[in-house]
Amino acid sequence: MASLQWHKIADSPDELIPGPNNIVVIEVRNKQICLVNFDNQWHGFAYKCPHASGILANGNIDAMGNIICPLHRYRFSVKNGRNTSGEGYYLKTYPIEQRPDGLYIGLASTGFFGW
Repeated sequence: MASLQWHKIADSPDELIPGPNNIVVIEVRNKQICLVNFDNQWHGFAYKCPHASGILANGNIDAMGNIICPLHRYRFSVKNGRNTSGEGYYLKTYPIEQRPDGLYIGLASTGFFGW
């Protein structure tokens, strides 16, 4: 399993400004990532749907904590990326930690050539 590199994304969660669907888009290591605060816990997940690359920041979060893709309504748990509508896809998720000095996201370490 790859080790994680932690990147500070905000001094305080109050700095993160959600879009109209309560989803925040950040950029870390040239990668766009979506964040959402669900049940008072931050979750990070892929910017695009694994099915047809729908922009998940334009989707919605349902009452169960699923991100709903705006293209085909596929649902994914923001907690673990599991496809909850049954199509068999998996959404990449990222761990988020709130520390005394700010909010951090964990991304897999990459080798010299990005492997």
